[in-house]
Amino acid sequence: MTKDELYNSLSYIDHTRKKRGEMAKIILGNLTLIRPLMGIVFMVKDPVSLRACWALEYTIKNNLSPILPHLDYFTENLNKVQHESAIRPMAKICELLVLDFFKKSNSISKTFITDEHLERIATVCFDWLIGENNVAPKAYSMTCLLLIGSKYSWIHPELKMVLEQNYEQGSAAYKARARITLAKL
Repeated sequence: MTKDELYNSLSYIDHTRKKRGEMAKIILGNLTLIRPLMGIVFMVKDPVSLRACWALEYTIKNNLSPILPHLDYFTENLNKVQHESAIRPMAKICELLVLDFFKKSNSISKTFITDEHLERIATVCFDWLIGENNVAPKAYSMTCLLLIGSKYSWIHPELKMVLEQNYEQGSAAYKARARITLAKL
């Protein structure tokens, strides 16, 4: 499948698990499609980009390994994503990467994820946490920053400050997640 064929296939994806699962199966069957898929993800002004985000997230939820060789490209371009429907899946992928890196002792991601990747993820997570985003990317960002903060001492004080400043105007879901995060700090 070429990048153009992949692009055309993404036009038929919707948010349903069935459609996302079908595309993830295609991607996992041909891992050379990961980089072209990520290229479409970061074509942020194109509406198909959103569908590519959904497909990438669903693919990575099933198997984290395909994205690992492309972490430079992924983390360098995360800050380009602006649409709420794209931020949520990208934040989820970041959470999956960070959870794998910090929670699993023999994780393959430890071989691929560098300090630079973690710093880029932390930066974009702070942007998502501070920005006018829905609760899901904020919650994923809290998890990422809590874990990355165990490696970089400057993150926890900043995270605590942001959560405390935004607590009062946050939704009930935001407040619940912020309370859990603050308790762990």
